[in-house]
Amino acid sequence: MQYDPIKDRIGRLVGRYPWLHRLFFGALNWLFLRAWYVQREIRRLLADAPAQQPVRVLDAGTGFGQYAYFVARAFPQARVRAVDIKTTYVERARSFVEQTDVASRIDWAVDDLTDLQSAGPFDLILSVDVMEHIEDDRAVFRHFQRVLRPGGHVIINTPSDQGGSDVQAEDEEGFIGEHVRDGYNREALERKLRDAGLEPVKSVYTYGEYGSTAWRWLIKRPMQLLGATWASVVLLPLYYLAALPVGLFLNARDLAAENETGTGLLVVARKPT
Repeated sequence: MQYDPIKDRIGRLVGRYPWLHRLFFGALNWLFLRAWYVQREIRRLLADAPAQQPVRVLDAGTGFGQYAYFVARAFPQARVRAVDIKTTYVERARSFVEQTDVASRIDWAVDDLTDLQSAGPFDLILSVDVMEHIEDDRAVFRHFQRVLRPGGHVIINTPSDQGGSDVQAEDEEGFIGEHVRDGYNREALERKLRDAGLEPVKSVYTYGEYGSTAWRWLIKRPMQLLGATWASVVLLPLYYLAALPVGLFLNARDLAAENETGTGLLVVARKPT
């Protein structure tokens, strides 16, 4: 059973109903620990931006579009360029956002990060669970460096090589497909960013002991139920009634901890002035 086909099917379903799409974004922000880490870094980097001065943000690999939507809502001065290589993702996210009050703050495009056509300069680039899908990551990092303004930042969130991508034994089927690498080594990722002209300023492991346990309860097991039969959707409210309080507590503990290792990795890098 694979994660990505289920994820795509959920995306098609919520895309039919704006109210469900909004609820879906809320669920992504609550259930996925990566959103807690990424949104914390976005707030930290943009908190001091002058309210009257536009801030340009590139959501590189926007997927469902939830981070572009978050930035536009949380920071009215932000102007977001949301791109993805998958046309269906871009069109579905655009269709939803055009019905909201932040539609004018986001523009959408189909773009290949290895041959990035979106023009900068950007103050901030987001790359959330994208780089594990791209073989030529060095080309992507060079493009990020090119379109960032001097002093601008990039936030990269990705599985680590400490068990990211739900790595299984060789004779077992993994849960997450479509990844060209199981996860990044922290030092190797920092080195690739430096080679591209970007200076890492923060590197933290995410999904430590607390977060990994929460992920299994909040994400993996419900998705496995849906993978077995979509009829289980009627049971999920009861399941989350019990699992959600514990899972959110574990997510909060992980966010507050200094994980020595973890299955996720968040790196913030800066373009020198």
